[in-house]
Amino acid sequence: MPVTEKREEMSLKIKLAKTAGFCFGVDRAMNMMDKLVSQKEKVATLGPIIHNPQVIENLKNNGVSIIENPEEATDGQSIVIRTHGVTKDVFERCKKVADKIYNATCPYVQKIHKIVSNNSDEDSVVLIAGDENHPEVVGIRSYCNGTSYVLKNSSELEILLKNNPDISQKRVIMVAQTTFNTKEWQKNLKILHFLCTNAIIFDTICSATEERQKEAIELSKECQLMVIIGGRTSSNTAKLKAVCEENCQTVLIETADELNQYDLNGYDTVGVTAGASTPACLI
Repeated sequence: MPVTEKREEMSLKIKLAKTAGFCFGVDRAMNMMDKLVSQKEKVATLGPIIHNPQVIENLKNNGVSIIENPEEATDGQSIVIRTHGVTKDVFERCKKVADKIYNATCPYVQKIHKIVSNNSDEDSVVLIAGDENHPEVVGIRSYCNGTSYVLKNSSELEILLKNNPDISQKRVIMVAQTTFNTKEWQKNLKILHFLCTNAIIFDTICSATEERQKEAIELSKECQLMVIIGGRTSSNTAKLKAVCEENCQTVLIETADELNQYDLNGYDTVGVTAGASTPACLI
């Protein structure tokens, strides 16, 4: 009955996370793109500027092209480096083919580039907590001098150190992908303190990521369902889903239309948060 349905809809309480939406690095990049588009500058982003399909489609509609290699840039086209950054080699190639380069790499990611570059040499070992195939991690690794390893979790770190005891005898530094799971990071540190006491640790998880995950965890404890809004290829969005589903049912959507596939009847409280690349209009 219409009256009953209205009452059920009104009884649903929605809790929106305060930290949901663009982070500092993404906001900086999008302001850069907005300015370039408004100035009618001919630009191409090297890879998707951020991991959000709706934002990328909007940029395409405004004349921004996406290229996978610097050499794909056409004459007179400026190159914008994506927020996740690129490898040292790719950046040098950009300089050779583009008249102008706009670096939208997140400042937190650039900081990690400097850390691994300044604190490693041919005889050192760099440990990176993160996803080996993620563009950010691929870029970070290119700035390492000497040997580097990427560990997706604490189990992999423990196996690496036990199977290679010589690592602990070298200069070891450890960093993390900016969107790495904060709980898993703490597990890594415990193992490192036990098996490699001389390691130099740099906590490079973005503070916004840490706050976002912490709030999501608390929210998921108060709600029966968590709705995560963001691109499916986004690392930080995936991490939000992972930390929330430990406490309650959790779904990940990219657009509002996707909510139609879920029956929300029977839920009293639904929590909502979003990845760092999710614009406010989608939330």
